[in-house]
Amino acid sequence: MDSSKFLIIGAGGQLGKALQAQYPQAQKVDVAELDITNKDAVASYDWSNVTHVLNAAAYTNVDGAETTEGRVAAWKVNATAVAYLCEAARAHDLTFVHISTDYVFDGTRGPHKEDEPFSPLGVYAATKAAGDILVSQLPKHYLLRTSFVIGEGKNFVRIMLELGKKGINPAVIADQSGRLTFTSELVRAIDHLLSKQAPSGTYNVSNGGEPTSWAGLTREIFRLAGYANQVSDTTTEAYYKDKAETAQRPLNSVLDLAKIEATGFQPKDWHEDLADYVKKEMEQA
Repeated sequence: MDSSKFLIIGAGGQLGKALQAQYPQAQKVDVAELDITNKDAVASYDWSNVTHVLNAAAYTNVDGAETTEGRVAAWKVNATAVAYLCEAARAHDLTFVHISTDYVFDGTRGPHKEDEPFSPLGVYAATKAAGDILVSQLPKHYLLRTSFVIGEGKNFVRIMLELGKKGINPAVIADQSGRLTFTSELVRAIDHLLSKQAPSGTYNVSNGGEPTSWAGLTREIFRLAGYANQVSDTTTEAYYKDKAETAQRPLNSVLDLAKIEATGFQPKDWHEDLADYVKKEMEQA
């Protein structure tokens, strides 16, 4: 593969940065260089030296999408912009790589398979499902559905480490289950699918290992960091009871990984990546 003909969209985000590390020769754009919500800007972009589009751009503020302004923004970025990019991909015969989420399902069943019917609970979830439908119509696409993403920037692990450092004993949600997906693992899966020229389609991607809850994850973070803080379990309903503009969340976010494993990809256990991540964070603290 000639990665110099890859175009990373949303290059400044957590996944975008990880993609840049994997493909340093790739072209990259953020909103300043290409406004993907502008149809004319996408249509007039010079696609002549691009063979693969890696779309790491998304509106991911789950609760913010429930507000009046957030609802509009989520639909613009996660659906309308995806439609414009799909038009360009089809017109220029590009391979389109797109990132989706377990939120397209309501979490009442699982582990979720790639062909499970959509059942989004909130605005963010609905916009991502709409984007999935658009991408799935392309002849050359890889739609990677993932969960509990951790990368550079603000994330759950860093927040819990900060609470632990301050001696806080947090109440953490214990009735949502899933597996972490480190951006390094997501990028490794993308590179695997592209390198192997795997069949076009949708693939679930997360780290491997036994699923856990956010509360269980917090206990493991504190253990790895050497913190003696106590974690108390709470429910999703109780945690969000007094918070305004809150989106519903799927309780079961576990993804079935059999399809990507059948291509020869072996997911790393999330415990392993978490241990490395916490060690690095503690060394930099």
